[in-house]
Amino acid sequence: MAAEETAGPTQPDALLEAALNLSRFHREHERFYASAPLETALRLQRHARALEALADRWTTAEPATRRPMSPYAGAEDLNSEAATALDGVLFLEGGGRPAEITTMVADLRATADGFARGGEWLVTAMQTSWDVARSLVRYDGLADVLGERHRIIANDWLSGHMQCLVGTVLGRAADMLDGLDLDPAQVRADLAGERVAARRLQATAELISRAADLCCESAQLVHDNERRWRITHQRIGQLLGSTVPAPPEPVRPR
Repeated sequence: MAAEETAGPTQPDALLEAALNLSRFHREHERFYASAPLETALRLQRHARALEALADRWTTAEPATRRPMSPYAGAEDLNSEAATALDGVLFLEGGGRPAEITTMVADLRATADGFARGGEWLVTAMQTSWDVARSLVRYDGLADVLGERHRIIANDWLSGHMQCLVGTVLGRAADMLDGLDLDPAQVRADLAGERVAARRLQATAELISRAADLCCESAQLVHDNERRWRITHQRIGQLLGSTVPAPPEPVRPR
């Protein structure tokens, strides 16, 4: 019976093989996610700066009263050169919300959905990884890298929650921007009154900027794993190639 209970390096070796696979392929996968959110952050910051530029303009601009000669003429009182340069936002005298604002809303929603789905997947995956990593604790040969392996999981877990939050924040920003009536006539009426639109644009920009910051923090967490993956992979490879016997499975009480 004792032989039956203590023999069987096959299963522990299979566990090490699986851990080696993870430390190879997930390390490469994470190299992408250590940089991709930074690219998203730049795009989000561009959106935020465009909205801030419009908000600054509308804080002091006086509404135009002269009738334009062409419906395609730019609205001098509503446009900000910075917003046009950053995101192409251009208010035309012919009326209607600028097409670039509609595109921005769609981009915010698509980005929100992508981060929400990715974050939820990562949180679920890290719960599983945390549970599986318990089995690695038995290996004396991994003693000095167990902290690294668990830190990788913790970093990714936190990154997953951050990604979910990015999705939530961007979803709200998209709703806020989409809810504004940005027809030139309506904006001019607001300029002649309480100037609420400028404050709403500024608030929307603040949410988008915060989401961009969270993207950067998420990427930083994943980037922190690079060295940890490398040394964990090396140590597991050494253990698999050594003659050190695998630890026995725990004896189960009968």
